Amino acid sequence: MDSLTVQIIVTVVVGLAYIVGLTGIILPILPGTIVILISTLVWAIIIGGWPSWVAFGLIALFSITGMTCSYVLTGRKLKQHEVPTWPLLVGIAAGIVGIFVIPFLGLPIGFVLGLCAAEALRLQDLRKGLGSAWVAVKALGVGIVIEFSLAMLSTIAFAAAVTTHFVSLR
Repeated sequence: MDSLTVQIIVTVVVGLAYIVGLTGIILPILPGTIVILISTLVWAIIIGGWPSWVAFGLIALFSITGMTCSYVLTGRKLKQHEVPTWPLLVGIAAGIVGIFVIPFLGLPIGFVLGLCAAEALRLQDLRKGLGSAWVAVKALGVGIVIEFSLAMLSTIAFAAAVTTHFVSLR
């Protein structure tokens, strides 16, 4: 196989990894941002050249910023509403169980049900538990929107680098 064929195959596979990564951010089955970052690193190593490394640098910046903002803002919002860590851990555990019970949608459904049950138990009131769980879900949603937005910027940077690389081969 010649070098151009390998570059095209690698680029297509990384493009597919981007689809998986973006999906993983919205439906947190996979660590989507990490998939995007690692696939871009592999692409930059195989393709080489300045467009791939500039793109990797930008994508690393977007990825780290997205994950950090997502976690910090979500954590801050949950702390403001005094939601402790253990109900979130119960929600995560219920989400993991949910993956096996209801494929694809089990994680978010299990997370919400587990979080709601843990908060209702903690607060000794179902309505307060629902309210607290709703705050947590909204905070996580804001984090997902921020992380997804920065992942879209990563996708644009990758597309620009791919275009620049293959146009410069002429």
